[in-house]
Amino acid sequence: MKLDPATIERLKQKIAFYREFLKNWLEPSNLAQLRPKLEFQTGVLAGFALIASVLLGVTNCSTEGTIQRRLDEDLKKSLEEVVPVALYDNDMLQDTLTIPSAEYNIGTDETTVYIAKKSGKVSAVCFKFTAPDGYSGAINMIMGIDRDGNILGVRVLSHKETPGLGDKIEVAKSDWILKFTGRSLDNLAPAKWAVKKDGGEFDQFAGATITPRKSVQAIYRGLQLFKAHQDQLINP
Repeated sequence: MKLDPATIERLKQKIAFYREFLKNWLEPSNLAQLRPKLEFQTGVLAGFALIASVLLGVTNCSTEGTIQRRLDEDLKKSLEEVVPVALYDNDMLQDTLTIPSAEYNIGTDETTVYIAKKSGKVSAVCFKFTAPDGYSGAINMIMGIDRDGNILGVRVLSHKETPGLGDKIEVAKSDWILKFTGRSLDNLAPAKWAVKKDGGEFDQFAGATITPRKSVQAIYRGLQLFKAHQDQLINP
């Protein structure tokens, strides 16, 4: 979670308050009065607990910002792989729309769509989606689509498919995923959105048919999602 400036300022004020409280509480004259009392030990323990909680809060706040920046950097890199930077001059991380996607079986009931704009006009969109039924589990992907419905790029973000077999869906392992670039619902018939073993357009892998089969099916469903919301997405 990214902290807004107002929240950060409130945290600073709280830290300053507790710091002043502890400073006064730890004054030698104050400790001399408290030491004979039974409550002193309890107060010491409470003081250390307070210090620990403040330190944990400060640490959490500082690491949250770092983690969020890393996540944003990773997402931005993924967006750039599937949407050419020449197509937009806006910040896609900040320019988003959320659309319902439960009926498309892409891993979530709602999908965040990142909007690419050039001179204020929508040129492309990008969103993450999932093939939930890969051979070894979910296959998480990201896809860029131009305003006319043509795929600009698809990449696999994470998966648990078999090394040396199903992992050929990764662009680092083969060029299989690049075969989707330029494809659309208009230039490829529905029956062709399948692996060749099933009468489709796309190669399967030797010893691993399920992984590419389910990936193709999920990409097709992702295109259907875009098609269903195309007017809303290109004219936000």
